[in-house]
Amino acid sequence: MSERWARLALQTYRWAGMAAYPFMGIYVGMRATRGKEQHDRRGERYGKPSATRPLGPLVWVHAVSVGETGAVSGLIGRLRAHDIPVVLTTGTVTSAALARDRFGDDVLHQYVPLDLKPAVSRFLNYWQPDLAVFAESEIWPMTILELGARRIPQVLINGRMSDRSFKRWQNRLALAESLFENLSHVAAQTEKDGERFRALGARPVTVSGNLKADVPVPSVDPGTYAQMQARLDGRPVWLAVSTHEGEEMVAARVHKMLKKRWPGLLTVIVPRHPTRAEELAAAMGGMGLSVARRTVDKMPAAASDIFLGDTIGEMGLYLRMGKIAFVGRSLTAEGGQNPLEPAMLGCAVLTGPNLANFEEIYGRFCEARAARVVDDEMMLAKAVNFLLGNAALCDAMAEAGRGVIADMSGALDRTWQTLSPYVQPLVVKARLAPGEAALDGGEDAARASQGGLIGW
Repeated sequence: MSERWARLALQTYRWAGMAAYPFMGIYVGMRATRGKEQHDRRGERYGKPSATRPLGPLVWVHAVSVGETGAVSGLIGRLRAHDIPVVLTTGTVTSAALARDRFGDDVLHQYVPLDLKPAVSRFLNYWQPDLAVFAESEIWPMTILELGARRIPQVLINGRMSDRSFKRWQNRLALAESLFENLSHVAAQTEKDGERFRALGARPVTVSGNLKADVPVPSVDPGTYAQMQARLDGRPVWLAVSTHEGEEMVAARVHKMLKKRWPGLLTVIVPRHPTRAEELAAAMGGMGLSVARRTVDKMPAAASDIFLGDTIGEMGLYLRMGKIAFVGRSLTAEGGQNPLEPAMLGCAVLTGPNLANFEEIYGRFCEARAARVVDDEMMLAKAVNFLLGNAALCDAMAEAGRGVIADMSGALDRTWQTLSPYVQPLVVKARLAPGEAALDGGEDAARASQGGLIGW
């Protein structure tokens, strides 16, 4: 693709988006009916603010989902420690709930606007960020171009580029270069990621490591933890966490295979999307299994076969329930999920073979014998059975996992150093700002948030 065709493609994308914009209400409305949007906040998808912008400098941080939100939490903490206001955008209901639980009122949260010029322009016109920071692999053409046109620095942190994405961009190299040249800096997770971003035209690119290795150990309420431990009372437990469609039923069938061999066995399943819990509970009940849900039953009963962790922000509780954790989106789905939190809390990690998004991390874990790859349902059952009977091996895998995490640490400091040239002027500006007060237009923001989808 030549440079001329790349410009034409971007113009076509721009105009197609503007043409589609009036009809996006149907799309957003359908997502809302499936629980993927908040009905009362749909206007944010069109760039309509539902909060008041403070005076002074502002950093826009975007993290698409739960994992990315956790990864940027340390960075957001440092920005707030320097009194720099942050507007955090995410793309999912679960990540919005995590942001609320983790940051409270200290950080302004909005749903990310649709990557359509009217929505992005409205968002930028109101929030007027001094710096935009995107996490991992968030490449939205219209957003990047609008930020570039306004000369707002935009930095990609914790950047990663999967095999599939890299091949797609390589086939559209001129288009990639037209977009990536707008990035002020890319802080990549690995050397491999860094090389790929450079090949696609990003400059400068540095390697900072994985921010997820520097997140705090997931917390737990001591009283709830003590109550849970009393309920477990020495029962054999294993976990299937961050599971995607199909993997929950695999875990349920594994439980059925093992329950006779391990009397009192409890399988803890934490779906990536908790909204599916009711459907899953019904399906597992149809298999003859007794299912307890965190949102309904609070704790597993003595007769419970399955405990569904269908809440947000309680991974610290779930991962402390057992010493064996299968990490999902790797067996019936693709890409994998991050094993760092299970490893932090002393779990021996099992995973399926589809790990395209986390090859480097799992490579380290497998090399250190902190994780094992299972190819299918039967292999998972055998691995869980083996580890349930080998506490010493579980402990050795957990210790190896902690060692891998220790070796990976330091990404937050390196990322902060990368952002320093953009942040330091904002620190000075924040000290000069006359406090947190509404900019002109704050009342307009309130009216816009109440107006729902009226007046797109």
